Amino acid sequence: MNGIEKITARIEAEASADADRLAEETAARCEAVRSEGEAKAQEAYWRRVQEGVKAAEDRAERLAKAADMEARKSVLASKQAIVASIFDAAEEKLRALSGGEYIDFLAGQAARAASSGTEEIILSAADREALGEKVVKAANAHLAAAGKPAKLVLSAESGDFTRGLILRDGNITVNCTVEALMAQAREEQASAVAAELFA
Repeated sequence: MNGIEKITARIEAEASADADRLAEETAARCEAVRSEGEAKAQEAYWRRVQEGVKAAEDRAERLAKAADMEARKSVLASKQAIVASIFDAAEEKLRALSGGEYIDFLAGQAARAASSGTEEIILSAADREALGEKVVKAANAHLAAAGKPAKLVLSAESGDFTRGLILRDGNITVNCTVEALMAQAREEQASAVAAELFA
């Protein structure tokens, strides 16, 4: 081998070694990039999975809260309906009173509502005609038994209602109609009735 061939062989050997070294470096860099890419991809994947799980948990929690709220609303509506039905039944009983029971009811309401004992009792036209004097007499008897002035009188006018009475002393009136009594009872006693029913 002459000198040129030796130089050429040495250049080729060096070039081959450089090419091998570059190939190894390139392969190592490629592997590093691939590993880094895989690591980033895995990290991104698990982050997305965690975000998805968190979103699913949040949605499940919101749905559970909404379902709980709807259930509570439903239970509350049912309870309110039951309480309303109790008051409706009580009102029906009051409206169904007749004869002596109804007279006692009216007289009791008049006596409880009277402050001076000299008020006028206003009844519906039908009650005034059929029961007026009996109601006044019974109400005055209640007042007298309680040691109060007993000078209630039957009003010459009739009220525009069906059951109950209105007590009037000048410009002051006390509404003891069944409608007013039941509205007051609902307002004042609905909570107590509900508490008793659903304790």
